[in-house]
Amino acid sequence: MLTLHFAPGSSSMAVHIALHEIGASFEAKPMSFRAKDMQATDYLKLNPEGKVPTLVIDGRPLTEVAAILFYLARRFPAAELLPGDIEAEAQTLSWMSFIAATLHPARRQGLDHARAVYAIADKRLGAMWTLGEHYSIADIHLFRLYWRLFNSLKPVPGTFPNLDAHYARMMARPAVAKTIAIETAIGYELPG
Repeated sequence: MLTLHFAPGSSSMAVHIALHEIGASFEAKPMSFRAKDMQATDYLKLNPEGKVPTLVIDGRPLTEVAAILFYLARRFPAAELLPGDIEAEAQTLSWMSFIAATLHPARRQGLDHARAVYAIADKRLGAMWTLGEHYSIADIHLFRLYWRLFNSLKPVPGTFPNLDAHYARMMARPAVAKTIAIETAIGYELPG
């Protein structure tokens, strides 16, 4: 049994998309920043950091977007969200590390810094998907962060042409559309 604790529009969106991509049965537990759901005693027992996402797997919690995406890709190999050869898997982990360590905190370091690191991501992407022709968990992770930047800062068209094209391809995916519809219906209340 899988249970996803998520807050609409937050980093947990990537895991939500992945669950729809693989077609896994799961229980969705939306959480609210405003109501301080992540600080509730019961939730802190699952995730002492008080963050989302948390994926509960048969009663055991797993946290951190990259780890959860990796787990889902390995547990559901038929979805082909992780390539089968070691070098491509390493490239996936390289992207996941770059996304988590460089892109995710970029906005907190100022808009100029964010633009600079997204320019690196744009140049690095340079293809259809992060791994060329193979769609993977790295694309889902990258999309969630660019989705927020794209919708909040509204970069001038052409600033990040590869990321914009990636965004458009992701928005056309049924799992992305389903996730956005569900999360929009719940409502966004992102932290500052």
